Amino acid sequence: MRPVQAMRSHGGHLSAMIGFTGYAAGWAVLHRRRGRPLPAAPDPWDLLLTAAATFRLSRLIGKATITRPLRAPFTEVDGDGAPAELNETPCEEPGRHTLGELLSCPFCLSVWIVTTFTGARTVWPEATRTVTGALTALAVADALQFGYTTLAEHSEH
Repeated sequence: MRPVQAMRSHGGHLSAMIGFTGYAAGWAVLHRRRGRPLPAAPDPWDLLLTAAATFRLSRLIGKATITRPLRAPFTEVDGDGAPAELNETPCEEPGRHTLGELLSCPFCLSVWIVTTFTGARTVWPEATRTVTGALTALAVADALQFGYTTLAEHSEH
């Protein structure tokens, strides 16, 4: 018997790829219309900020309990995940399944988010650096929360 994924229609995925291509092209058009020169290659600091911000925002959108209303029309809750996160499965209804996969998968969201940050950096570099800096600070704060909790649990034993 073939795996379920192999039996599924790929029309939704093809639509998502076409949509992504249009989305990325839209950033290029916006950049050209603004008449700004292409920025230099990002420095290591911008890469770090973008990576950490992409990680944090993709988890926030794709897993956080607080953002469940965004995913609710497209997913079913399987149960609790990491602290303040949910594990979800995409709805099986055609048209909603692909969006459910996209919205509940931080890895899938990361491609769209990093494209957003990259495009925004070419158009609004200062504002984008501010946003990625704030999301990076949130990611570091989350890591500190987990570290504190781990230390507190170990000190109780």
